[in-house]
Amino acid sequence: MPTHPLLAPPLLAAVRQAASQHRNRPWTPAGFTDLDDRAAHPCGIFSGSPFSVFAKLSLATDGRRQFEAELAGRALIASKAAVGTPVPVASGIVAARPGWLLLFEAVAERTGNARTRDDLAAIGATIAALHEVRSEQGEFGLPDFNGYFGPIPQDNRPVPAGRWPDFYAERRIEPMLRLAIDSGNLPATVSDSLTRLLRRLPDLCGSDPVPSLLHGDAQQNNFLCTPHGILVIDTAPYFGHPELDLALVDYFEPAHQALFDGYRAVAAIDAGFAERRELWRIFAYLAVIACDGKGPLGRGFVTRLADALRRYG
Repeated sequence: MPTHPLLAPPLLAAVRQAASQHRNRPWTPAGFTDLDDRAAHPCGIFSGSPFSVFAKLSLATDGRRQFEAELAGRALIASKAAVGTPVPVASGIVAARPGWLLLFEAVAERTGNARTRDDLAAIGATIAALHEVRSEQGEFGLPDFNGYFGPIPQDNRPVPAGRWPDFYAERRIEPMLRLAIDSGNLPATVSDSLTRLLRRLPDLCGSDPVPSLLHGDAQQNNFLCTPHGILVIDTAPYFGHPELDLALVDYFEPAHQALFDGYRAVAAIDAGFAERRELWRIFAYLAVIACDGKGPLGRGFVTRLADALRRYG
């Protein structure tokens, strides 16, 4: 019977060693909970005392860079918006055979249907608090900080034109489109429709907003509802259009209205967002198609992408 990759003896030993160093006392795992359904990487929680450990595994050649970017992104968001993030275990990143581990202290959290209306409103308020942070340079992107969207490198360099439609096209849609085409998972008819849509982006995007600090991958699983408030994980930050985060909140699963009510208690949502919502999801659809286009999720996203393109003509 197959076992979880994190339960391989070398990886288990690496987790035990890092957790013991974390508080300078022996630490032994007492159980394991598989959380692969919540992330693009193998991950789970090792229960233990006096703390449990969340572990994420990357087998990619750039695994260390992925995890360094994740820790740096969380630190950046926490410093600029004063939102909570989990505590790294030891240095947070551990070399293991094979791959790299990202470790942080697991927290008691409410997930799925256990989340209350207050939890969902707090997620919305947390996203709005991020968006209240504006770019000091007034530009879209984040110079000198290139992160990852899932396992895919994310280029945050500002574009010469300085406008949001150009940044969204050049830094988000076009790189993902190339990956999706190269994967062989994107039908030519869909890629052709998207190429035509790119020429119309300036008309579809609406007025340029003030660049706001984005979570960058604001699906609901990336907000932990704890007894002490919301903690953010798996960030891919840069300064962009705040509607992009709001569009990603429910591109995997529906979001309760309480989340948007919580956001509106802090910041306004433009009336045109409902019309633009699918536009902001296009790059994320492409990312899933590039990574998992042959699986049921990826095939479903091909259909959703095609539907979105028809929506915008």
